[in-house]
Amino acid sequence: MNVVKNCLNYLKGKQLLQLVLVFISPVLFYLFPKSSSVFLLFLVSLFLLYKVRLKPHLKGAVALLDLLVIIPLAGLENSYYLGIITQIVIYAVLAMGLNVVIGFAGLLDLGYVGFYAVGAYLYAFFATSQANNVIPATLFQFPVSGNWFWVFLPIALVVSAGVGVLLGLPVLRLKGDYLAIVTLGFAEIIRIILNNADKPVNLTNGPKGLTPVQPPELFGIVINQPIHYYFIVLLLFVIIYVAAHRLDHSRIGRAWAAIREDELAARTMGIPLVRMKLLAFATGAGFAGMMGVVFAARQTFIDPSSFGFMESIGILAMVIMGGMGNIRGVILGAAAVVTLQLHLLKELSTFLTQLSVSGLLHIPSQLDPAKYEKLIFGLILILMCIFRPKGLMPPQRTMEIIRGFRKKRSDQDDKTGMITE
Repeated sequence: MNVVKNCLNYLKGKQLLQLVLVFISPVLFYLFPKSSSVFLLFLVSLFLLYKVRLKPHLKGAVALLDLLVIIPLAGLENSYYLGIITQIVIYAVLAMGLNVVIGFAGLLDLGYVGFYAVGAYLYAFFATSQANNVIPATLFQFPVSGNWFWVFLPIALVVSAGVGVLLGLPVLRLKGDYLAIVTLGFAEIIRIILNNADKPVNLTNGPKGLTPVQPPELFGIVINQPIHYYFIVLLLFVIIYVAAHRLDHSRIGRAWAAIREDELAARTMGIPLVRMKLLAFATGAGFAGMMGVVFAARQTFIDPSSFGFMESIGILAMVIMGGMGNIRGVILGAAAVVTLQLHLLKELSTFLTQLSVSGLLHIPSQLDPAKYEKLIFGLILILMCIFRPKGLMPPQRTMEIIRGFRKKRSDQDDKTGMITE
């Protein structure tokens, strides 16, 4: 009995600590927006908000306060951290799109960044003077105004989804490694086309890229501040999160799950495999295309090097780390990878450099952690595959199976103990 009481007291204390972090961290981030440790604590509190036991309406109120008030106010004082949070949201949307293809439908896609490039170049082509090389000035004068940004979001969704269908048609019979190789080849084809489509007609300006891309406008106001892009990506994040959640809990989502688990059984049940796979490719591609438009507008410059193989691997790492098939999990994976890439490695490099300058510790420049980013991500993925093969937050169905297995094993152990006695 004492052991049980101690466990309950520990859980209560742990729950209390989580509640304190959830409510105190936003206040600290508002008061100390330039503190690195407070920023990391605030990111942890956003995750704990999902885990902590609170009434749904109270959770929603705290989340709205954090996203709509605390982050913007802190971002006005420190645009660096606001930029990191914006990047987290952008990659969370990309991870949700790839999660539809890999996590929901079980189709291994290593060329996801190709759809991202399609959306970015689609907007950049018309939002710079590049389109004047193809369309006569007598018909339309380019670049288009920033008001067209909002029009190109759904256009990029449709066009990228169409490209996803075109990719899906010839590879429907492939599975596993073969599908991964073909999708990887697709992304490389897209990148090579963008790199060489500057002659005989200059469509993409080749490796020089397209610039300056027109920033968005709304009611005559030019949207070119970090806080503006934060609200844009947050709006798209909410829309795509709701869409992905509805898909996951719909007949389509159940059909994808059936295909992922056993194609033969899914075909036997009458699920149209071709249509469902194409829909998965199109949905994920559409999400990536929309964020490509945001990327082009935010950067004001794009070139083919922005859409290389490592970009696809980075997004894939977010999905694997978070938990394939779990929407909240891939969001957590995106936050972890982006924070590690943009903040923690740089902070560690700066700290080690300061130690070297002060003479406390001599570290060769060859051992700078920022230089081993790819190695670190590779080690993380290997460790995840060994110790957490289902990710940090496995899908709910997987968790139910694991709990059922553990309960069954516990019951068997109890019965064995009783027989022994």
